[in-house]
Amino acid sequence: MRRRTPYVLLAGSLFAATAAMAIPVTPDPARDSSTNTIKIGWSHTTGSNGYVDDTWWATRGRCAPDYLGERLLCDAVGYLARATSRTFEAKVSDDMGLPLADRWGLMTAKNSPFIRSAHIETPLGIAAVLGSYRAALESRGWTENDDAVVAPDRAVIAFTTPDGPALLRLVRQDRMTIADLALRKPLAATALIRPAPGQAKLLLGNKTDEAADITVNERTIKLAAHAGEKLIDSDAAADKLPDSQKMDLPSGRYRVTLKLDGNAATSRELEVAADETWGLLVGPEGTLLPLRLF
Repeated sequence: MRRRTPYVLLAGSLFAATAAMAIPVTPDPARDSSTNTIKIGWSHTTGSNGYVDDTWWATRGRCAPDYLGERLLCDAVGYLARATSRTFEAKVSDDMGLPLADRWGLMTAKNSPFIRSAHIETPLGIAAVLGSYRAALESRGWTENDDAVVAPDRAVIAFTTPDGPALLRLVRQDRMTIADLALRKPLAATALIRPAPGQAKLLLGNKTDEAADITVNERTIKLAAHAGEKLIDSDAAADKLPDSQKMDLPSGRYRVTLKLDGNAATSRELEVAADETWGLLVGPEGTLLPLRLF
C-alpha cells in the first residue's frame, strides 16, 4: 500500500490539474488586461562622425483566456511581461530624458542627433495623460509656453527647455489617447530627411517577412518583405529610401490602411504637422509603428 500511495496521489494531482485546465472562466477586463504580453525592439547606430542614433519600439498584447489553465499561464506570462515592461520603460526614459505615459499599448521612441521623440498610445483619457506629462516635464525643468491649446479631444502645448524647443500633442481617437512628445535638437537644420517647407514627410517601411500594401490619402504603396526596414536606423538610411516610399503631405489627420498578404486589411489614423517627418513601419503581426524622425 505504501509503494502505491505516491502513485495514487500523483495520479490524483494530474487528474485535478487536467480538470482545472478545462474549467471555463468568465473574461475579467481588470485581470486579463492589455498588458499581459510585450514585444520589444531596439536599434542602435553609430555614424562615422561619432553621432549615435537609438530607436525603441514596443507593443503590448492581450492574453484573453477561455479556461482556468490558460488564465494561470496568462498570469505567469503577465508577471514576466510587467517586469520586463518596467525595466524597458526605465531604460527608455533614462536614455531619452522623456517621460512615458502609463498603460501604453504601443510606444516608439527616437534619440538621434536631430530629435528626441516618444509616441505613446494609451486608453487613459486626455486629462489624465496631460496631467501626468505636465507634472513630469515641470520636474525636468521644462517651462510651458503661454499658447497652449487644450480641448476635450486634443491638446497642443509648446515648451521651452534647457535643450531646445519641445512640443506635446495629445489626440483622442478610437478610445485611445495618442501622445506625441518631441524635442528638436540644434543639429536639426542639417538633417537629410527634412520635409519641404510647410509640408510633412512620411517614410514607409516593412519589417515583416510578408509583402504589404499601405494606403495613405488614397495612394497605395506596395512594399516587398523587409523593404525599407532600416529607415529607423539613421537619418542617412531613411534618406536612401526610394522615392516610391516617401510622401509629402499637408498638415492633417490621415486614414492609413494596411493590407498584409493573406490577412484582412486594418486601418488607423495618423496626425502629422508641417515641418515634421514620420516613419511608418510595418512591425510584427502587422502592427503599424509610427515613429517621429524629425
